[in-house]
Amino acid sequence: MTSANISASAMTQQEIGAPASTSVSVYTSTSATPAATLEPFWIRALLIGVALTFLTLFLFVPLIEVFFAALKKGWDVYLTAISEPDAVSAIQLTLITAIIAVPANLVFGVAAAWTIAKFEFRGKNILLTLIDLPFSVSPIISGLIYVLIFGAQGWFGPWLRAHDIKILFAVPGIVLATMFVTFPFVARELIPLMQAQGSEEEEAALVLGASGWRTFWHVTLPNIKWGLLYGVILCNARAMGEFGAVSVVSGHIRGETNTIPLQVEILYNEYNFVAAFAVASLLALLALVTLALKSFIEWRLRHTEDAHFYPEQA
Repeated sequence: MTSANISASAMTQQEIGAPASTSVSVYTSTSATPAATLEPFWIRALLIGVALTFLTLFLFVPLIEVFFAALKKGWDVYLTAISEPDAVSAIQLTLITAIIAVPANLVFGVAAAWTIAKFEFRGKNILLTLIDLPFSVSPIISGLIYVLIFGAQGWFGPWLRAHDIKILFAVPGIVLATMFVTFPFVARELIPLMQAQGSEEEEAALVLGASGWRTFWHVTLPNIKWGLLYGVILCNARAMGEFGAVSVVSGHIRGETNTIPLQVEILYNEYNFVAAFAVASLLALLALVTLALKSFIEWRLRHTEDAHFYPEQA
């Protein structure tokens, strides 16, 4: 198509009221071919084969082995292992920790994402860096931080001991350590989503007389609900599976301060392999459920974004 033909086409479309760039954009979009599809078939097959082999050896086989080892001696032994009092206590403590830590991180994540995405202020980059801090700090180090703060020789240790308040080697310390390692997940999922959506809809709602809370509940929250749920699922999975930070602050008291990962470690060190794999299978099931929910929410997020940016295709 020559430049003269393009100009003539544009003039014709302008006369009938159509956008002048239609023919040019169609021509450009149809002529563009993704470079990856130009690779020979054997290269694509090789790359796919390498990826599937890696996933099989390092993901599928270990996952299958966990359930095989857990059920090796039958369902009766499996059910006995997960219903043993120490295992039940570990499951209960894990659920209690997640029930406290996840909602707290949800509130923090929404507030932090709202602040960063909707406002400009000094120290914004510092706040982003602090949110990412648990990703760069070892969980063991984060657990030691709480020991230095709340331990017997820590900053608040003497005061806590004088008032008979237990933080370390008790549920509060486990919850605090879990909250530290999981608080970036919700915020980090919402920040780019809210930045991409902009603030035009909230501003329109405020101009029409809606209050701040009404704007949040009826405008902001419906737009971020799938991203919020995605972050909550990841946060919950990490809270239930956290080992390093919880190991430092728990004290490994059987039946009291052991979560599921700590209980698995104790059973394995005692050479009670069937019981260890039986309890570990609960975390594996959680991982599978999390993966299924994650895939569903990713699909919903893509659908929501397409409906937002391309409403005519929704």
